Amino acid sequence: MSSPEPPTGTPGPDAPTWPTQPTYSNLGEVRAQLLPSKACRPRAPGPPPTDPQPLPPPLPKKTLCRTRSLPMHRVPSTSPAPAPAGQPRRPFLGSHSVDESQAASDKAWPACPPAEPRFGSLDTSLGAPWYDLHRPEAMRTMLEARQLEGVRAVRARLRARLLGGHPGPCQPGHGFRLLDRSPCVESGDALYYRMVRVGDEAWHMLAAKVSKPGAEEPHPWGLELQASLAPHFNLQGLCGPVPEGALPDVPWRGPVVLAAEVPELTVTQWLAEAGRRQRPEEFPWVVAVLLLQLTSALEHLEARGAALAELRPENLLLAAPRGCAAAGPPRLLLADFGRVRPRPPGPPGAHALQLGRLLRALLGPAEPCASPLAAGLEALAVGLGRSRPSAAQARGALQALLWGPGPELHRQGAPLGPWLQVRRALLVLHLAERASAGEAPGLEDWLCCEYLAEATEASVGRALALLWD
Repeated sequence: MSSPEPPTGTPGPDAPTWPTQPTYSNLGEVRAQLLPSKACRPRAPGPPPTDPQPLPPPLPKKTLCRTRSLPMHRVPSTSPAPAPAGQPRRPFLGSHSVDESQAASDKAWPACPPAEPRFGSLDTSLGAPWYDLHRPEAMRTMLEARQLEGVRAVRARLRARLLGGHPGPCQPGHGFRLLDRSPCVESGDALYYRMVRVGDEAWHMLAAKVSKPGAEEPHPWGLELQASLAPHFNLQGLCGPVPEGALPDVPWRGPVVLAAEVPELTVTQWLAEAGRRQRPEEFPWVVAVLLLQLTSALEHLEARGAALAELRPENLLLAAPRGCAAAGPPRLLLADFGRVRPRPPGPPGAHALQLGRLLRALLGPAEPCASPLAAGLEALAVGLGRSRPSAAQARGALQALLWGPGPELHRQGAPLGPWLQVRRALLVLHLAERASAGEAPGLEDWLCCEYLAEATEASVGRALALLWD
């Protein structure tokens, strides 16, 4: 778009102003023409200049456009404020790495038009009128609610990333290819082989789950429950059986089912290999994160009226979480549904004793009470045998050990509500700082968001009582 034609005569000091503000196609050229002649300054009366080139009108002050060298995509605010009407809600964190499915989509980050920023929209998005600024309690309540909303928004987005791309059941027309003739993982009851399923629009790497010869016959009730469950981060998902004749030359016999996640090793193998290579100060932390994921799986089973008859570490699988750094903690998958039975009536702690035994087995290589976290895990093992808590209560205790509050706050009898508010605010700031540096949140960040998004004063108090009373 070109500039409007300038007036044919040389403007004098009393020349009228333009009725509309012109738009320039190249701000640099206009600036080069304006600087030598000082066109924006008032001229003294006198004869007209001899310069044959007509001068452009004064440069408007409120129609400046951003240069093309600036980014053309809007950076979403770190505040989880609702989007204006008619516009889609923007992500909470300003980083494409939070949701990798949006990396190739230009629609996820709408282009920012080269217009002047609207500073008034910030006050509107806060959701509080100006007179509330004179009411500190109202402002504090609003900020606390926004912090909680922000934590929940990050939790939902990270959950979508970690659980995204689920392969779903097998369909007619899918092709299959075995990648290795040797199993990638050997658990207590099954062998796992890596394979690829090819569809019309996508392909997925799956694991063929083959029962080991001589293994115990699985209970059909647990297998039916596994097939009916919705995807869960810590429960092994199935994609159905391999169609007959799809793989003519395979190193196994009999029926085979496809698992949605490819395991890398078992908890027993990790304890013997990778776990011993952990630094002493890091080992209790990884143990706590693994047990936290296990209690999440057991909590889901207890909510469905089911219980695991025997908890075996050789049947707990570990896999790499999607979109997370390799140095982070692994994803735990409960795969032993052949030993899942209907939960008998009685106290809720159907898995408490088994969790306590597993915790002591995992802590075996570590020096007892070598760190505050290790001491807390020892206290939890005692509480599991004494109080027989449910999987949900054991999960809350592990969350408190990982992210607080500590035993000092419990002994002082300090109120837990302010602690939760401060902890949520610090988490939002921590995630914002990491996102501004281009660092993607990981599995631990999601687990921490789950804790602070669900925790209440009562639930944290029960967790501290289980640990330290």
